[in-house]
Amino acid sequence: MARFRTWVGIAVAGALTLSLAGCSSTGGKRAEDARKAAAAQGRAAVNTPRWTFAMITHSGDGDTFWDIVQSGAEQAAVKDNVDFLYSHDDEAHQQAQLVDAAVDKKVDGIIVTLAKPDALRAAVARARKAGIPVVTVNSGSAESREFGALTHIGQDETIAGEAVGEELDERGRKKALCVLHEQGNVGHEQRCDGVAKTFDGTVDRLYVNGTSMPDVQSAIEAKLQADKSVDAVVTLGAPYADTAVRARRDAGSDAEVATFDLNAKVAAGLQDGTLAFAVDQQPYLQGYEAVDLLWLYKYNADVLGGGKPVLTGPQIITKDDAAALAEYTKRGTR
Repeated sequence: MARFRTWVGIAVAGALTLSLAGCSSTGGKRAEDARKAAAAQGRAAVNTPRWTFAMITHSGDGDTFWDIVQSGAEQAAVKDNVDFLYSHDDEAHQQAQLVDAAVDKKVDGIIVTLAKPDALRAAVARARKAGIPVVTVNSGSAESREFGALTHIGQDETIAGEAVGEELDERGRKKALCVLHEQGNVGHEQRCDGVAKTFDGTVDRLYVNGTSMPDVQSAIEAKLQADKSVDAVVTLGAPYADTAVRARRDAGSDAEVATFDLNAKVAAGLQDGTLAFAVDQQPYLQGYEAVDLLWLYKYNADVLGGGKPVLTGPQIITKDDAAALAEYTKRGTR
C-alpha cells in the first residue's frame, strides 16, 4: 500500500426515547441487513458482562460517513460482548435529548459527538453525574476534557485544515473556496481556519444548505461563475465532493476539487482524476476505538490519551493511494 502523508504526529495519541434501537436511517435497508448479518456471524472474544453502550451523533439522514463510524462501533461491540445502541439527530437540542434518554435507560457507557458543544453540555454533565462514563468522538476535541469525558477520539480539525493548506500550496493553488455545509458546527469552522492558517493564497468561505444537494451545487456553481480566480474548492464531507465536481463542470471552471473524508465515490474520483485529494480521518477507527476504549475502562479502568485526544487523522489521500483503498471503501470500512 502506498505510504500516506500524515500529520498525526502532533499528539500521542425521539427514536431513542422510544427504544434506543440500534439501527441507522442513513444506510438504507440493504446496509442495515448487511450489518446485522455480519454481527450475527461474529462471536464475542471476551466473557465480560453484557454491557450496553449508546452512541449518539449529530449526523443527518443520508450521510454515509456515519454509516462507516457505526460499522466500526458495531464490529467492536460484537468482539467486546456489548449491546450497541445507535441514534442520531442533526438538531443539537434533539441530540441532547437523545443523550438524556440514554441516561434514563441507565446504559453502561455513552459515546457522543460535540459538533455544537454548548447544546450538549448539560446532557453530558447529567450522564457523568449518573456515573456513566462518556467518550467523545469526531467533534469536540477542545471541549471533551472540560465536559468530563474519558477521552476524545478523532482528528484535530485545525491540524487537518492546516494539512489541506499545505497540500494546496504544494499544488500551486492561489485561491480556495471552503464550503461549509452545516452552520454552527465548530469543527467545520476549525477546518477552514486551519486551511487559511497554512495556505499562502486566499480562502473564501461559502455557507450552503447541506440538506439539499441541488442547493449546494447551485451555490458552488454561482460562486465559481462569479469569481474565475478560484482555483480550488474544498468540501468538508465526502457526500459533497461529487456535487462540487458537477458544479465545477457546469460553471466551466478549472478549479481543483478536494474534500474531507473518504467513501467509495471519493476513491473513484481520486482514481479517475476528477478529485485532487481527500483528507481521511478514518471514521471506522473512530467508532471501533470508542467502543473498545469504553470496554477497556469498564473492564480494567484503562484510559488512553493521557488527557490528550487520540488522533485518527488526518491523512492526505491522493490518486496514488486510492487504488489500495478501493477495496476497503467498497466494503464500507474506509
